[in-house]
Amino acid sequence: MTTTANLETPAQAAVGTNRWYLSAAPIVRALIHLCVPMAAAMIVGAVYNLINAGFIGSLHDTSLLAAITFGAPVLGLVMAIGNVFGVGGGALVSRLLGAAEHEPAKAGEIRRVSSFAVWGSVIVGAVLGGIGLLALHPLVSALGADTAAAPATRAFVAVMLAFVPVLAAAVCLEQLVRAEGAARQVMIGLIASAVANVVFDVLFILVLHWGVAGAALGMGLANLVVVGYFAVWLARHSEHMSLAPRWFTLAPAVLKPVLGVGVGTLLQSAFLIVTSLVLNNLAAAYGDDPLAAMGVAVRIAQVPEFLVMGVTFGVLPLLAYSYGKGDRARLTSALRASAITVGGIALVFSTAVFILREQVFSAFVADHSVLAIGVTILTAQLVAMIANGFTGLLTSLFQATGRVLAATVMSVTQGVLFIPIVILGNLWFGLAGIIWALTVTEGIVLLAGVVMWLASRRAIDRGLAEGSPERAEEALEHAEG
Repeated sequence: MTTTANLETPAQAAVGTNRWYLSAAPIVRALIHLCVPMAAAMIVGAVYNLINAGFIGSLHDTSLLAAITFGAPVLGLVMAIGNVFGVGGGALVSRLLGAAEHEPAKAGEIRRVSSFAVWGSVIVGAVLGGIGLLALHPLVSALGADTAAAPATRAFVAVMLAFVPVLAAAVCLEQLVRAEGAARQVMIGLIASAVANVVFDVLFILVLHWGVAGAALGMGLANLVVVGYFAVWLARHSEHMSLAPRWFTLAPAVLKPVLGVGVGTLLQSAFLIVTSLVLNNLAAAYGDDPLAAMGVAVRIAQVPEFLVMGVTFGVLPLLAYSYGKGDRARLTSALRASAITVGGIALVFSTAVFILREQVFSAFVADHSVLAIGVTILTAQLVAMIANGFTGLLTSLFQATGRVLAATVMSVTQGVLFIPIVILGNLWFGLAGIIWALTVTEGIVLLAGVVMWLASRRAIDRGLAEGSPERAEEALEHAEG
């Protein structure tokens, strides 16, 4: 006897499996499926960054390494453009997928959201990339490149600006694939990108000797590979998404929720760039030792930080799907399990690194003066990381439930607060004030997030009631309580 399941195509089976993780899988299994690949992909990306720096460093020209550093803010801004459309679009897609369980007509809106997100990122990326190329010389000067590093910086930034539409589309598509619950496919795409990037680096930097221009070209082509992979996967496996331009729309029902959530990520990236510049300039006044110690401390703290980010980013589709479906029990369970996981990762890694902080730090530097400062900086970084983990989880909750104002406030508060806090910390406490400024800022942002979460619980309950009519009475009673 032939069953319905046996008649499924591989594409339908893949969609069903990913949807099951969002809709009905045990929470722990769902978190493992969604979060572990994200953390793995981020760690691979960090390893690639080190390898890429090694390729450039092998040319023994410090101006080339400086060019990559000067161009980093531009790259960060490009990624933020993709996230404007990707995070907002992905969160809305997951909510619509959940809502479609009760209202099948909702699924028809997904193709408009996905087309708007992808083509919006391409169009905005093309416009900004073109403006950047026309204003290349003043842009390089604004980045702070000195006379020695200016030519290499111009070469690196120019090639990167030419690929802005590709880079933005790659980031956006990553978020849309994640919205389907296909975290494993996202990991495959990102790892494939890193591998392709290494291959292109060998070709363009070591064989053809194109320097930083080759590094930027390799990055652009590797992201083109990612765009192709994600576009083909969505075309073959997604039931509802479409990248066809004919579905592109500027309807308020699509524009408002996508940009409302997404713009917060752009503002967050912009503030992070500004805060990094302010921090580096203030720390530089105390000599090279603090800067060196900060660089090492950040790299050590990256491992637990990436694991935490894997949870906070990975759980977003699950939260959004549960909210759209109106499943308060699943939303609450996912949030609780994520918080326990974030706390567990932060506690285990922070405790281990804190206990062995001197041994860990001495593996990177031998200078005792740098070691002494570095241990203090690492302690501050780890405490900040714990607060930032819970802050990221609350931000994902607000994005998943369409709380535009709360998500935006969470995204920009760190940047808004950090600048005055670090300036006053430097003025009042010197280097110690700079070191602990981020920790103090993260603590305040977390407190603000908790307050907004408590204030928005009634609105979230109303949204859950609308998503699931049969739970309306229960949700409203809970809200009144």
